Amino acid sequence: MKYENLAKDIIDKVGGEENINSLTHCITRLRFKLKDEDKADTEYLKNNDEIVTVMRSGGQYQVVIGNHVADVYEAINKVAHLDDSAESQDKTQSNKKENLLNRFIDLISGIFQPILGILVSAGMIKGFAALFLALGWLTESSGTYQILFGIGDALFYFFPVFLGLTAAKKFGSNHFIGMAIGAALVYPVFVNAMAMGAKGATTLFAGTLFEVESNLSFLGIPVISMTYTSSVIPIIIAVYCASILEKKLKLIIPEVIKTFIVPFFTLLIIVPLTFLVIGPIASWIANWIGAGALSIYGLSPIIAGLLLGAFWQVFVIFGLHWGLVAIMINNTATTGYDIINPLIFAASFAQTGIVFGIFLKTKNTKLKSLSLPAAISGIFGVTEPAIYGITLPRKKMFIYSCIIAGIFGAFVGLAGTKMYFMGGLGIFGYTTFIGDSGLDASFWLILIASILALIVSVIVGYLAHSDKKEKLVAATAPTSEKEDAVVTTNSHENLNSDEHVDETTDLPKDDFVASPTSGELLALEKVDDPVFSSLAMGKGIAIKPSTDTIVAPFDGTIESLFPTGHAVGLKSQNGTEVLIHIGIDTVKLNGTGFNALVSQGDTVSVGQPLIEFDSSTIKKEGFDDTVMVVITNTNETKDVLNEEKTQVSQNEALLSVIY
Repeated sequence: MKYENLAKDIIDKVGGEENINSLTHCITRLRFKLKDEDKADTEYLKNNDEIVTVMRSGGQYQVVIGNHVADVYEAINKVAHLDDSAESQDKTQSNKKENLLNRFIDLISGIFQPILGILVSAGMIKGFAALFLALGWLTESSGTYQILFGIGDALFYFFPVFLGLTAAKKFGSNHFIGMAIGAALVYPVFVNAMAMGAKGATTLFAGTLFEVESNLSFLGIPVISMTYTSSVIPIIIAVYCASILEKKLKLIIPEVIKTFIVPFFTLLIIVPLTFLVIGPIASWIANWIGAGALSIYGLSPIIAGLLLGAFWQVFVIFGLHWGLVAIMINNTATTGYDIINPLIFAASFAQTGIVFGIFLKTKNTKLKSLSLPAAISGIFGVTEPAIYGITLPRKKMFIYSCIIAGIFGAFVGLAGTKMYFMGGLGIFGYTTFIGDSGLDASFWLILIASILALIVSVIVGYLAHSDKKEKLVAATAPTSEKEDAVVTTNSHENLNSDEHVDETTDLPKDDFVASPTSGELLALEKVDDPVFSSLAMGKGIAIKPSTDTIVAPFDGTIESLFPTGHAVGLKSQNGTEVLIHIGIDTVKLNGTGFNALVSQGDTVSVGQPLIEFDSSTIKKEGFDDTVMVVITNTNETKDVLNEEKTQVSQNEALLSVIY
């Protein structure tokens, strides 16, 4: 329960356990279905140092955690005792009001998210088996190859069983009924009996578009011969129908026999109905979707690659990528390959390269420490840390990555690369492009495209980034008080506008910072907050205040003022940027005890009152009232020197900033 406190905090700030309809998670996000999203304290969650950001998309309230999301998900379930099978129980009025796109995305993500991890893992094993075969290390008759391939392929072969489980969860049905329907679809006796081209097969709808064979009959009704192994759409529709029937049966079956009679009638009705009607229709729909995707691709693979590659990361941000993921899986099941995944494959490498370029260029230790892990995650296909933590706050960097992804997506479209099965992400995805022909030209071309996308992005990220043009963005600061970094966000956005500081101008002159309050001086390294004491926010000093007013430490402007009034960011006429933070964790007071006397954008003079605060209120509520004075652009300075004294009075010299 390492994340127990975080779990309790998240539950409380999404409106409490009673406001949660359901909870699932993907690789980096907790995905809540809330009864009332307005009850969630989004700003508080965004400012939590253990949360990357919060998104609302596809009818879901998404809390982005990072790579350890599964642990946080488990902690929340233990704390709140959530039952994910309630996903579709009692569709609330708010859910009914969702638009069709949101409901579709929610449906697809709810079915495929739970299985994504094992799907990727199985694909990796199958991919490595294909790679070893292509390299000549194994042969098809080798027991080692057969076992490896079987481990990887088993999930895909029995895919309807797994989807039967997740679809049943999503539709609020009995999980085991869903699995049983899926198992019936891939039952070997049925599979063999409906094998195409068998002797004595009857032809149905001869001479029409729907001409098919029938090798079986049920109560005299011919069963259309279809192959449901690895299929996707038939089981989802079948389980949806089963969930409706199951709920109807529960209303009329006596409680004493409900446990076994409801599954009895559900299976007895739905399984034959699936073979007779649902399965064939769903299979035709699946084939048409696959054929439609191929037709669009056939019009211009280059344009398709350009558009999908450029916008893939945008789709990821809003959760819209799940619709395309479902089509990818369906394509591999119906046609034996997919053409969408190769087009977007370079996108994660472009995103990763930009971040790695920033890592190589920046001298800001905090940004450097955040960029490397984000780049490593990106190499393995998990780009949310890179997007939310590094590139998206620096808007142009995100745009650059999208442009590069589009260019190399078009290149892959020209190469005609195909994905033959769902597999790993990032570098583990290469094996999915190995078909029966082995390591052919299309494989080498997508390998080259992704590597070039990475290299070009590294160069662009390196050349485009400038420490002078920005301070650390709030979204990149994993601090115990992320709000401290938020204080600097507006100044960052100004510097990233068209009014950039000209890098050819001279560096600022040496500057001096006066004390904003009176009191006892304390080394910043000794304050009881690891963010400030580690100097992650910059060098500075702390003051145990004896006055209840904060004044301007120099002539300058108010760059940012936190809404609760507990922190203010200023910039001097010489370019020195200062954060004055009153107390530790005082953001939790929600403004109680603070009175701001200025507004963001105001021009102030040294000694001008900025904030009034009540130390007694802060201490009474159990918080430390220490005032931190931090030079947030320390990375642009040669040094920041403290005055040699133990006590200071308001407006006395406090810090010397050397450029």
